[in-house]
Amino acid sequence: MDTERIIDLFLYTIPSLITGCIAYYFFKEHTKNEDGRRRFLLKKDMQVNSLPLRLQAYERMTIFLERISPSKILIRISPKSSNKESYESLLIQTIEQEFEHNLSQQIYVTDKCWSIILTAKNATIQLIRKAGLLEKTDSANKLREVILTEMMERRAPSDAALSFIKDEVSDLW
Repeated sequence: MDTERIIDLFLYTIPSLITGCIAYYFFKEHTKNEDGRRRFLLKKDMQVNSLPLRLQAYERMTIFLERISPSKILIRISPKSSNKESYESLLIQTIEQEFEHNLSQQIYVTDKCWSIILTAKNATIQLIRKAGLLEKTDSANKLREVILTEMMERRAPSDAALSFIKDEVSDLW
């Protein structure tokens, strides 16, 4: 009779264990789905809140690139003297200050975009330095003339970066 009781106990225990395992599996899957749903909703909420910040960052970087465009910076900043070195330094210092003012925007733009913006800034500075090294550049006004002539022959470094920003912003929609 002892073996019969053990078999009966075993027969009652097996369905309970199976039901318990199935309940555990469904509870685990339900919890996993709920966690995924919460993460999705949180991510969606964060995107809704961060989109205006990202757009504002792209706007500020667009303004930065427009302001450092050689043709625009030369119009905005006139030489204080005829010394080409001091004017060259003033232009480069202005570009660096503009860049430092917008440094925090790199958080909101992609790494590739930031790299292209950085390249445009450095290329603009390089363009100014190269124009200052030319023998025909002997005064601040001549430096302005050389840089503007160079811009007539090719695109400004900031133009490529502006095109990239426009493409990247259009991908946000």
